[in-house]
Amino acid sequence: MAIKTFAAIDVGSFELELGIYEISGKYGIREIDHLRHVLALGKDTYNDGKITYVLVDEMCQVLREFMEVMKTYRVQDYRAYASSALREARNSQIVLDQILVRTGVRVIPINNSELRFMTYKAVASKDAEFQKTVQTGTAIVDVGFGSSQISLFDKDTLVSTQNLILGVLRLSEMAAHWKVNYHMIPEVIDELVDNELYTFKKMYLKDRQIKNLIATGESIIYMVKKGMKEANRDRFTAEQFKAFCKKLTSMSVDEIEDYYEIEHDYAALLIPGAIIYKKVLDMLGAESVWIPGIRLCDGIAAEYAEESRLIKFHHDFEGDILSSARNMAKRYKCYAAHTQEVERTAVALFNATRKYHGLSNRERLLLQIAAILHACGKFVSITKSTENAYQIIMATEIIGLSHLEREIVANVVRYNIQEFAYDGVILESDFSRHGGMNISRRELTILIAKLTAILRLANSMDRGHKQKLSDFKVAVREGSLVVTTGYTDSIVLERFSFEQKADFFEEIFGIRPVLRQKRGI
Repeated sequence: MAIKTFAAIDVGSFELELGIYEISGKYGIREIDHLRHVLALGKDTYNDGKITYVLVDEMCQVLREFMEVMKTYRVQDYRAYASSALREARNSQIVLDQILVRTGVRVIPINNSELRFMTYKAVASKDAEFQKTVQTGTAIVDVGFGSSQISLFDKDTLVSTQNLILGVLRLSEMAAHWKVNYHMIPEVIDELVDNELYTFKKMYLKDRQIKNLIATGESIIYMVKKGMKEANRDRFTAEQFKAFCKKLTSMSVDEIEDYYEIEHDYAALLIPGAIIYKKVLDMLGAESVWIPGIRLCDGIAAEYAEESRLIKFHHDFEGDILSSARNMAKRYKCYAAHTQEVERTAVALFNATRKYHGLSNRERLLLQIAAILHACGKFVSITKSTENAYQIIMATEIIGLSHLEREIVANVVRYNIQEFAYDGVILESDFSRHGGMNISRRELTILIAKLTAILRLANSMDRGHKQKLSDFKVAVREGSLVVTTGYTDSIVLERFSFEQKADFFEEIFGIRPVLRQKRGI
């Protein structure tokens, strides 16, 4: 079987990384080289909001060197992603253009939910170990330079994931401005972390039992490789791990620099890292810690391998995204029986009209999420539910979705009831990339219109929220979309709503939906 050589580039908040991989169905994903260059982009962004020309110049030089290394390995394809430091910089567009012009590297900014999902895929690629670990209550704690992510699992299903602004570089930069003795810094960071974790515990952890903690992030790799005597192991008891974190936080930055044999700037990041991991472990009450040694580059390679169908993962990642959306709907008190029926109906309508809409399975996933969340705005106000739902969805990261995909879902939900505004669809994204391809505003408007038409019709079929048409069959016959039900009692509400929504559906797809009752009253 052919082996593909792939390169992953991570333009991170604190360093640039290059991973070279060989990918094949037989041998999986194998890293054959890894390079890193410390470059604290986050210091500029988090302090001043912009990246300086000096750092841009250095970044371009390093990326040119990465390209030369890629040539020596005869890399067949690559992906380069940028996280929060470049994404949040006010001059990000200029910097990205400079990188492309001066190096030929096309760097794509990704949001937090995409970044964490890639890391999660890399962990899940360790198939046997991952499946064994997540059979009992498990949390993945990914501590990054800009923020941290806590993801909770029930057996092998992701049930909740939340981002906390507790990145090691952010905390280190904050500490640099505190005019206190360095011995007090761990104590103050400890208080900040406690503050954030209190809210998470009350809202998301509740009484959930967590047995295992999977720790990922760049800092944890250094902490374990250099600091723990059991360096050849990747699993530890909670007591072993806590003792190690406590020892590390008692050291000065200079002591850490000497002991770990790392740069001074990096040494300063290990203290907040150790505090975050220990505090999360205390909160979760986990008994064991697994450190798989995953970097974002590994996640980029895992995502590429899956999307290119070079490797088949056994884990259901799409199911995780849907699970996350369902838990979000539960949090906003959506009527489960109704949302389940609308989701099921929407999928059936989507599948029956494939040759009319020409959309992919990824768009079907977005439709499902819109169906699940279409009523979440009623939690705030029943009278302005779709507008509120739009705001809720836009304010909530959904694991695995890009910012643009979240906008698509939010707009589909907005226009589920409101009149569709062909010229007024709100799109905030600066980077119009969907499904790995550039997509115009016009194409996005059409996509949103198609998904909205399907959601409206699906919602109309359960207008009374009693699932009367749950036995429906759907088929395209003689230019009509025929929906047939054997329900024998009154469907006055459903029929009236269906006929209202049929006009927009026909306007979008060119076929008229027809509702037939086999044994009407």
